[in-house]
Amino acid sequence: MSARQYVKARVEGGVLRVTIDRPEKRNALSRQVLGELRSAFEAHAGDESLRLAVLSAAGGKHFAAGGDLKELNAVRTLEEIAVVSDEAHAALDSVRRFPVPVVAAVSGDALGGGSELTVACDIRVLAPHARIGFIQGRLNLTTAWGGGTDLMRLLGFGRALSVLSRAEPIGGAEALMLGLADAVAPEGEDFEQFVERFIEPMRRQSPLVMRGFKAQALAERLGAPQVERRRLEAHYFSRSWVHDDHWAVAEKLLTNSK
Repeated sequence: MSARQYVKARVEGGVLRVTIDRPEKRNALSRQVLGELRSAFEAHAGDESLRLAVLSAAGGKHFAAGGDLKELNAVRTLEEIAVVSDEAHAALDSVRRFPVPVVAAVSGDALGGGSELTVACDIRVLAPHARIGFIQGRLNLTTAWGGGTDLMRLLGFGRALSVLSRAEPIGGAEALMLGLADAVAPEGEDFEQFVERFIEPMRRQSPLVMRGFKAQALAERLGAPQVERRRLEAHYFSRSWVHDDHWAVAEKLLTNSK
């Protein structure tokens, strides 16, 4: 476990597990929490044994309640809020740009900045009671940390604009319909077990292949030119083709086909 106060990180079987651990404050994303989140992801970005990362939160009721309003209430000038926004954006960029897929295990409400954190992740798995709420408009605010851009790319501009303008928390069934969630746990099933069942096929992939898949997804997210996307795909295909992991499977298939 790391020495960070509010964000815990550990690696188990090729999976980076990052947990926001501030349940008494609804896992609010203070500047310290965001800084620790960035530190956790950046510290493990070079680990080529990883297949994926899972971002979760302690407590079960709140995934992340957004920015820490008591802390932010003292920020009153354009210069000050620009610094705070840049820090938060950089923290979420460490998630977006992490070299393997990041799964958000949304065990409770993700509101405001918390909703932006969920769409910074690549994949979202929700507990039955969890909601994702782009409710910034209720505070007469827009999105701040890249979440609006992520939402537009994820849902398309029409649906994303509707979600932002309505400023209402979205539960599992609607989140699935919109494409905001990739899976929702059924009532009565332990959420942690559901997440483990969801990620099990991903854990069976090789680390290099998962890096290649994430590189292609990130190129799409960032709007990379077609020539760059083709280069990335060819690069990772070539590397995976000559890798021992590929030849081990190929040899097994050839042996079984005789």
